[in-house]
Amino acid sequence: MIQVEILEELKKSTIPERLTIIEAALRLIREDLQQVGLPLTRAERRRQLAEAAEALLQDYAAGGELTVFTALDSEDFYA
Repeated sequence: MIQVEILEELKKSTIPERLTIIEAALRLIREDLQQVGLPLTRAERRRQLAEAAEALLQDYAAGGELTVFTALDSEDFYA
């Protein structure tokens, strides 16, 4: 089915039916984009980063295992 035929069929549908079809099409597009690995929108990226930060908050909080290495900050480091 080509684009013109699809649009003609949509005209025959009720508004709720059109919305259901459009939502399903958008869902398919989102799934395809995720599989292809295209860049996320700014809002989606911010949401992912916020979730990751919250998940790691306890690790970075004072007294967490990752802060143990800050005790070495005043020492010189030679490689």
